[in-house]
Amino acid sequence: MPAHPRAKPNFRNLFWYPFKMTMITALRTFPIIGKRFSWGYHNKLHPEVLDDDSKHRAKDGRWNDVSKHEYTADREGSDLVPTIWRPQTILYPYERLEDMEPWLFVPGNYNGRIGVIWETCTACKLCVTVCPNDCLHMTTELRVDVLDDASGEWEGLGAELEVGRPAAVEITGASVAGDGFDLVTAHAAPPEQWRFGEVLDLSGDSARIRWNDSGEEQMVATESLRPADDQIVSGRIDLGRCMFCGLCMEACNFTSFFMTNEYDGMSGFSREDLWFDASRTRVLPGVHQEAVDVELAKRANKERTKREKKAAKAAKAVEGSA
Repeated sequence: MPAHPRAKPNFRNLFWYPFKMTMITALRTFPIIGKRFSWGYHNKLHPEVLDDDSKHRAKDGRWNDVSKHEYTADREGSDLVPTIWRPQTILYPYERLEDMEPWLFVPGNYNGRIGVIWETCTACKLCVTVCPNDCLHMTTELRVDVLDDASGEWEGLGAELEVGRPAAVEITGASVAGDGFDLVTAHAAPPEQWRFGEVLDLSGDSARIRWNDSGEEQMVATESLRPADDQIVSGRIDLGRCMFCGLCMEACNFTSFFMTNEYDGMSGFSREDLWFDASRTRVLPGVHQEAVDVELAKRANKERTKREKKAAKAAKAVEGSA
């Protein structure tokens, strides 16, 4: 799992920056110095922190008027010392550790939110069976199988386009957006890669597609289309029940489940906020290309063997009839 690009163990990050911040913190704690040297680091208080709820909570507070605070949000400061400066307090989600103190942000191998490469999922539901807290709930959703989008030596071993079946076309710019997507610091769902529709007619090198998102019909070149599957299972994960044990990852035989280092969004004001749907747990295949290649080779070899047996059986039947 990649670390933050600025989280490198060098003299500046491990000694000089922490030392400098500690000295500045000690000096700014004194009101006289804090008022005159109020530059840098956390800047000024983010205006969005002073929302109506925060003001309402502190409106009767004699020593806690948030409208007078410069560096704190309804927690550390007071009228007596409104310039108190505490870099230990990150105003999450308005500030984030990897932006404010990148030298301290080294994700390591802790288990963050669950990430799933849905393109390699086979709907075996071993993850659902092994989960001790019953966190995983699966449902069907349109997906493009990793073998259907294969190129090179595995090209042509995926499913074929059929009338009445779903198909997908890659969204323009999706691959470029995916290249810049980092699971560690993204704090958002991955960009959508495919647009899905139903094949109404196949004629020559083109197909008539009815798009699911708009209901419009359009002629599309078959070379840009990929077969889609509505039996590949996607799911919702209840992070309120999850204990991040990683058993789902260990149970998966198809290199689909990963425990990411991404920590954002795993909190809320209701239980419904902790339900993560497939878009929030989706990992782009390119992020774990090694694991995807292993699964791709396995599926391609299985499909190649299946086709060879089918061809041999057909040849044997022709010989028998002759």
